[in-house]
Amino acid sequence: AQQARPKPTHADFSYGPHERNVLDFYQAKADTPTPLIVYIHGGGFVAGDKKSISPAMVRNANAAGISVAALHYRFVDGKDVIFPVPQHDCARALQFLRSKADEWNIDPKRVACYGGSAGAGISMWLGFHEDLADPSSDDTLKRLSTRIVAVGTFGGQSTYDPIKIKELVGGRAWEHPSVFKVYGVKTAEEALNPSTEMQKLYDETSAITHLTKDDPPLYMIYSEPDIVPPADSKPGQFIHHPNFGKQLKEAMDELDIKNVYVHTADAKGRDPQAEMLDFFRKAFARTAAK
Repeated sequence: AQQARPKPTHADFSYGPHERNVLDFYQAKADTPTPLIVYIHGGGFVAGDKKSISPAMVRNANAAGISVAALHYRFVDGKDVIFPVPQHDCARALQFLRSKADEWNIDPKRVACYGGSAGAGISMWLGFHEDLADPSSDDTLKRLSTRIVAVGTFGGQSTYDPIKIKELVGGRAWEHPSVFKVYGVKTAEEALNPSTEMQKLYDETSAITHLTKDDPPLYMIYSEPDIVPPADSKPGQFIHHPNFGKQLKEAMDELDIKNVYVHTADAKGRDPQAEMLDFFRKAFARTAAK
């Protein structure tokens, strides 16, 4: 039987000015500042809920002395809210959580992010993007770092560029409605023939384009069939293809960044989510030792 999700220490706590700028915080009991794992939900950037966080992850993390946060971010509408609004919302949530370090007993230097699908993409973007801290900002939150020490993903997309998705995955994955909507694109012709400014946005919002050798380690889990998408695939089908993970592994191996690629078909008898938590714990330990 699935265990009930623990009750948050702080529920629907506002981290920004918008209705969906809220998070839940599950505080671990500890005498010293705790590491923090941040969960970012999936849902194609148009749906999803922070309550989808794994109860086991919350319980096991808290038992290990690690606090947990789960957050909402604004959904794209294809017009007024497009990329990179969700990414920037989650970056602000990270900065907000760091601002609560003393009050909520958080170690701001030991923070990891994880999520599935859209949440995986945002988690990687936060992990690989240069620090968004702006020391001169009038907004004190924006002065704080957005860097993290580890990333975990379920079915994560290394890129949201439809041209690159078409090349990497094949089939019709690149035609996923959310891929169009996040950029405010209406047609396939427009998606595959972007303006210079749109191509810059494709690059800015795709995690892999920001990858550098100083980026954090990544634990990635994929479960879609590792096959060439058939000709009769539906639009958007195979948008969680293992090729995204293989591309990331190759790029990270070249930069000598620690990474673990797991396909569930090859992980029988294992608990990849428990392994992900252990991966985070080791990253926190390495950070504490520095």
